[in-house]
Amino acid sequence: MALENLISISFTEKELTQLDQHLDGIKQILNGKTVNLTAEQRTQYGRIANQNKLIVDKSKNYMEQHPDWVPKFLDKEEFDKDYLARTQVESRVQKLENLGQQLIDTKTLLDHDNYSNALSFYRMMRYLAGENEPGAKTVYNDMKVLFQRSTTINKDVDTE
Repeated sequence: MALENLISISFTEKELTQLDQHLDGIKQILNGKTVNLTAEQRTQYGRIANQNKLIVDKSKNYMEQHPDWVPKFLDKEEFDKDYLARTQVESRVQKLENLGQQLIDTKTLLDHDNYSNALSFYRMMRYLAGENEPGAKTVYNDMKVLFQRSTTINKDVDTE
């Protein structure tokens, strides 16, 4: 009985080269304009929730309508620059997150297909080794070690 193949795709070398070139191009454009926060900093600064985004938007709108009300210590020019850049970045983040999730989902199905086929191969090696097929016992014994490790880990989990 044939296994269910959940996904079947392939990339040409040209497509992979183009994809890598585009990713490198994105990286080059972002170089010096993006930052990498530590996990601690991410927690410290958090993310702006929708409610807080509405506050920012409304504040910007009122600052535009009433420039005299903007506190003198607030650098309105920098605020506007940050506001514009955030808007520009946000739409790109959404596109990249969508593409990233598509790649992750695709990889998940590819991993599933590969693992299912690998298990079928292993079971065949176990059968052939039991039938004394020349060379099969060596392959089976080599692969069996991988399964014993996961079984041992599961036993350790069960006994705790």
